Amino acid sequence: MSDWNFKTIIEPFRIKAVESIPILTAAERAAALDRAGHNLFKLKAAEVTIDLLTDSGTGAMSAAQWAALMIGDESYAGSRSFDRFEAEVRSLTGFPHIFPVHQGRAAERIIARTMLGPGDVVLNNTHFDTTRANVEQAGALATDLPVPEAGDPTDASPFKGDMDLAALDAALERHRGHVKMVMLTMTNNAAGGQPVSLGNARAVAVRCRDAGVPLFIDAARFAENAWFVHTREPGMAGTPLHDIARAFFDLADGCTLSAKKDGIAHIGGLLCTRSADLAERFRNELILGEGFPTYGGLAGRDLECVAVGLEEALDPDYLRYRARSVAYFANGLEAVGVPVVHPPGGHAVFVDAGRLLPHVPAGAFPGQAVAAALYREGGVRGVEIGSLMFPQARLQLVRLALPRRVYTQAHIDYVIEVAERVVARAPRLRGYRIVEEPPFLRHFSATLEEI
Repeated sequence: MSDWNFKTIIEPFRIKAVESIPILTAAERAAALDRAGHNLFKLKAAEVTIDLLTDSGTGAMSAAQWAALMIGDESYAGSRSFDRFEAEVRSLTGFPHIFPVHQGRAAERIIARTMLGPGDVVLNNTHFDTTRANVEQAGALATDLPVPEAGDPTDASPFKGDMDLAALDAALERHRGHVKMVMLTMTNNAAGGQPVSLGNARAVAVRCRDAGVPLFIDAARFAENAWFVHTREPGMAGTPLHDIARAFFDLADGCTLSAKKDGIAHIGGLLCTRSADLAERFRNELILGEGFPTYGGLAGRDLECVAVGLEEALDPDYLRYRARSVAYFANGLEAVGVPVVHPPGGHAVFVDAGRLLPHVPAGAFPGQAVAAALYREGGVRGVEIGSLMFPQARLQLVRLALPRRVYTQAHIDYVIEVAERVVARAPRLRGYRIVEEPPFLRHFSATLEEI
């Protein structure tokens, strides 16, 4: 690891290709927002100037990943690209049974269809949207057990992504015989992108073993979580990042992983388990919905890109730059009057829309009001993570997710300037009501109107 200690944050890479970004007039942005029913998911990419909707599948691939595309083996069964993918995942996780899938929610769907049914319970530090939807569609109960600090955006505790151990003990006892799985989401996205400590994960694993309940990790942001353990958890500063990540996987009975996050790929994911019985069930379900087990809904070239990306994601210079970039963004927003969740996470800054718009009640979706205002003001697209996404949400947030290796400091400074203008009009912003919504994951496709 380098000893880089300059104040200036520089990207630990050079840019070899560029893509034009759209710059619309205020009238064009207003028209686009109306056409989209004030749902930012329905905007066209050509209508967005700075796209912070998600860090999933939106990163810039490296020269090594683009080169790996050219050696992809597209054999239907038994491809060389699967062998390379499997070897990289096994080195990282240690799991004996490894299945590629087209993205993380496919792994969640397979788990839901093979392990869950009506009356079952899944415990999580905090379920994110697609995890919760797959659990609930199976008829099971998705229960969140975040630590109390996660409910206070101003609390600067280093591991607000942890699971509440006392609540876990109580839930295992209360739902004895019905808990089919405990999950740890790393980092804890719905709680503000907060990391999980290794100490907490070890304590959760002990309780799961004692209760005879399998522990699965949602490892979409395993590398960013490992970086925070390395820099924040006592005694971990001298431990290599690969070893920290592996220590988490060694505690678990299985994992899901969207390779569109810390795999830094445009598509892909994986599902792993130690259980031969579960592996057989997963394999049969995967063949029905994803494809043969050695490609899992992906092209061989995608498997190659994921294998390279999983290795690159643990580069310490890259992770230092990423964490410092998010912190720079959070500090800049606060400097212009935007309240944010503390401490800054690894993949996004979370705006506390409830504090910014105290006059808009939770049922009127203050997060959506702030997100729409950021787009209307400067073409910046984020996503509401509050009562629209999660009807039971305690916090009303807007996530501004940073795609990996995509935007420069100048882009972030522009977003901060846009946010400053939104702060100036915050007292005049109005809430929203839902006009139309689907039965699941309503935030993706609901139509809204201003109140």
